[in-house]
Amino acid sequence: MAIMDIPIFSMLRTKLQWGQERQRVLAENIANADTPSFRPRDLVQPKFDSLTTTASATPPVILARTEPGHIAGMGLSNSAAFRSRTDDGYEIRPTGNAVSLEEEMMKIASNQMDYQAATALYTRSLNLLKTAIGKGS
Repeated sequence: MAIMDIPIFSMLRTKLQWGQERQRVLAENIANADTPSFRPRDLVQPKFDSLTTTASATPPVILARTEPGHIAGMGLSNSAAFRSRTDDGYEIRPTGNAVSLEEEMMKIASNQMDYQAATALYTRSLNLLKTAIGKGS
């Protein structure tokens, strides 16, 4: 089984790719902050609702909730592209531009924190696999 067939790595890779693409979209919003009639865009967050694997011989992993207070797990999504979303809740200036630099900067900071968390999880998961096969430190 390849490492990319493991659902956690596939989910993290999707999350990292989404974070990179979202950073690009948010940077475009900021770059066009003074462009007349420009509407800011954002990406819809990927859904990880169903756990599916590419290897048909491998059964899907189902998380068990042993206590009622445990949070339910999430699965893997095979969506190919990220959908763009527009929000009509922005203030529009007389020039027709709807970019709020404060909101865009908050989205960028949130995106950066999510990206760093996914990177840390990916690294720790790889280290866990290395330890399991006896190659860890």
